[in-house]
Amino acid sequence: MNERAAAPGALVLIEDLVNTLNIETGADALDTADGRTAYGLTAAEVPAARELREALRGACLAHAGHRPPAGASARPPLDELLAAAPLRVSVDAAGVAALRPVTAASGSTGAAALTARVAEAIAAAAADGTWPRLKACEAENCRWVYYDRSPAGRRRWCSMSVCGARAKMRTYRARRG
Repeated sequence: MNERAAAPGALVLIEDLVNTLNIETGADALDTADGRTAYGLTAAEVPAARELREALRGACLAHAGHRPPAGASARPPLDELLAAAPLRVSVDAAGVAALRPVTAASGSTGAAALTARVAEAIAAAAADGTWPRLKACEAENCRWVYYDRSPAGRRRWCSMSVCGARAKMRTYRARRG
């Protein structure tokens, strides 16, 4: 679906992870050995990765202006998941500080390491202002995550030629109806 370039920097990890599920077809890359290997997951860790993926999709929907469902928890699921992310502050030789995930050498692997990498990506994107531009398509049968490069940051669909055109056609038909 995505007709544009990938998200910048570490946001590509989040974009790719959320897009492992094709909502329209139901195909889930995490069901495959290659899909699990790409994220360092075992089959037993897939449910945790799916929970993280859908929490990220929820945040991307919020970036696109969607409200959480009525009765949703005051604390977003993504916030709860990231609270357990094993991160540390590192400082390089130039004195630049950054959040870094705790590596496998210190015991973090699989879903925990993925969550930490996601937390690191979000922290870096929040710092440079790119995090709010990672959005989920407005089309309910799509929800593909894309990076909004529009000047005003108000894109609504992953692809104007597919999802946007379908939505505009539905609106047109409803008015003529």
